[in-house]
Amino acid sequence: MWNGVPVWAVSRYDDIKFALTDPRISADTLGKLQPGFPDGAESTIPIFPRMDDPEHNRIRRLLTKDFTVKRVQGMRPQIQKMVDEFLDDMIKKGPPADVVRDFALPVPSLVVSILLGVPYQDHQFFQKHSQVVLNMEASAEDHANASIALFGFLYELIGKKEHEPDDALLSRVFHEHVVNGELSREALAANSVLLLQAGHETTANMITLSTLYLLQHPDQLARIRDTEDPAVVTKAIEELLRYLTVVTSLVERIAAEDVEIGGQLVRAGEGLIINLPAGNRDSAFLADADSFDIDRNNAGHVAFGYGTHQCIGQVLARAELEIAVPALLRRIPGLRLAVPLEDLQYRGDMGVFGVHAMPVTW
Repeated sequence: MWNGVPVWAVSRYDDIKFALTDPRISADTLGKLQPGFPDGAESTIPIFPRMDDPEHNRIRRLLTKDFTVKRVQGMRPQIQKMVDEFLDDMIKKGPPADVVRDFALPVPSLVVSILLGVPYQDHQFFQKHSQVVLNMEASAEDHANASIALFGFLYELIGKKEHEPDDALLSRVFHEHVVNGELSREALAANSVLLLQAGHETTANMITLSTLYLLQHPDQLARIRDTEDPAVVTKAIEELLRYLTVVTSLVERIAAEDVEIGGQLVRAGEGLIINLPAGNRDSAFLADADSFDIDRNNAGHVAFGYGTHQCIGQVLARAELEIAVPALLRRIPGLRLAVPLEDLQYRGDMGVFGVHAMPVTW
C-alpha cells in the first residue's frame, strides 16, 4: 500500500531499467499515487520529475545549466572551503559532536542555497518543512501545509530576484525563461522547492551513512582516508552510492496502458514503486552484490535513478561526497561513535534513508 493505494514493487535491476524507460509507464503520478496541493492554482503547476517527455525534458533543460560538469567543477574550491570551515568549527567546539547537525546537513544545505540563490540564514526553515514533506507517515494536512510553506517562501524570493538579480539559478531562470513566458513564476517556485529538498536531504544522508558504514569497516575507511589518488576516492563514493542507495521510495510511476514487467501484467492505472536499493543489490546486476568492494566495476548502478528522469543533481552530489567524506576522515582521524551502534535512530519513516542523529567523539 502506498498513500492508501495498492501498488506493484519493481525490485529487479532489469525490471527497474525497463520501468524507467518504457513510454507506457508514466511519471505523472501527482494526485494519483501521492497527495497534491490542496485546491488552488498550485495543483496544476508542472513539476518536472512528475511529468513525461517532451514537456518533462523542456522544463528540465531550463534548469540543467546550473548542474553541468563544468559548473560543478567550478564550484569544487568553494565546496572544499565550506567543508573545511564546518570541520574547523566542529573541531574547535570539541567532542562530542553530531555528524548530521554539525557537518552532513549544513554542507549540502549551504551548497544548494548558494546554487539556487537562497539566503543560508533561511536553511532551518526549509529543512524543517522538507522533513515533513519527506516523512511518509506525516498526515496529508501536514504534508500539504509544509509544501505550501516551501512554495510560498520560494515564490516570494523569486519576486525579490526580479528587482535584485544575481547569477544564481532562481534569478537566472526567472530572467531567461520566466520573463519571456517559457516558464511561469509558479512553475519556477514549485520546481525550486524540489531542487532545494533533494539538494540537501539526499546528500546529507549519504555523507552520514557513508561515514557510519566506514567507521564499522576501518580497513575500507583507511583506504579512503590515506589515498592521494582521486580515482580511488571516486570509486569508493560510487560503491557507497550503490551499496547504501538512500532514496528508498520516492521513485514512483503509473501504467498509462497495460504493460508486462518481468512477466507480470500491470494494468493501465496501476501504480509502481521503484525499489532502487534492491536493484543495486541484484545478483543479476553484480556478482556478490551484498558485499562492499571499492575496486569493483559498478557502472550502471541506479542510485540516481535511470533514463530520462535520472537525478539532475548527480554531478553536484558526487562532488560534495568526494570532498566531504575524505575530509571528515582525514581531519578527525580518531573519529568514532559516541553511542552504541544499536542506539542510533534510523529514518525508516522517511523517503530518504539515513539516521536522525549520529553522535561522535575523537
